Amino acid sequence: MPKVSSVIVPYAVYLRVYEPLAAFPEPERSHWARYARRPDLPSYQDELRRSLADLLPTPPVAVPVQESGDAFVTEVDGVLCVCPWRTRLRGWLALAELDDELPGPVLEAALPEVVRIQAAKDHERWLERNPDARPWIRTAVWQVPLNWFVLVADEEREYEKGTERAAPVLRYRTPMVQARRRVARSLRALKDAGEEGPLADGLLDVGRWLEEFHPRSLVELDYGGLAHVLPAGDLEADRSAKDVADSVEALRAGDGEAAAEAYGRLVERWRSVRERRSAN
Repeated sequence: MPKVSSVIVPYAVYLRVYEPLAAFPEPERSHWARYARRPDLPSYQDELRRSLADLLPTPPVAVPVQESGDAFVTEVDGVLCVCPWRTRLRGWLALAELDDELPGPVLEAALPEVVRIQAAKDHERWLERNPDARPWIRTAVWQVPLNWFVLVADEEREYEKGTERAAPVLRYRTPMVQARRRVARSLRALKDAGEEGPLADGLLDVGRWLEEFHPRSLVELDYGGLAHVLPAGDLEADRSAKDVADSVEALRAGDGEAAAEAYGRLVERWRSVRERRSAN
């Protein structure tokens, strides 16, 4: 498989769901079974490079013309699990959010209005044929949405320091049943404490998304390219999932002060990360 570039693309983080092969209907199930035997499975960096390369032509390709046939693959207790890229669908969804993310002149320079309008029309026609479609991957840039940390636990944290040959890795992996249980527990704690705000709204959204998948799926929170731009000391000291869990447990115990302290650590850590976005 050709690689667009060897340059590391930073900033993006991911929430992924890997479903067991049995969750896919035929002929897709057979496709993924064959695909998993390939020796050259691509990485998330390969996907990013391809997407960025599509923006170079004039006019740029805002959304791939064809859906990706690639996926991330892993084994869970000997069971093959697959996370399809669905790059085209995710491109449409991301395009719909750009108006809120970029100033008008910047957006027009990157993706002219005529390109965006055509992509929106293509998406509408596609949705008529695929009304129940959903992505297996959620992406954010320059931050991990705080509600994502509710899904995982500190003991599920996997951290590998970067070396000359390997990039740093920081990720969490948890069974779907655990992720759903944590969402429900946290929502109850927030409701009982009268803290129904943006965090609760985000949790409701991600909880509904998780319900779309097989109960024996694997949920992965991956710092992805963001791990390349954060200092090693910051990555090693990052215990964001623990801060969220501590805050929720304090709420459940009726200790608002301890809950605010733990949540404050989390907010301050990620505020400093987001500030790097505009730093020279």
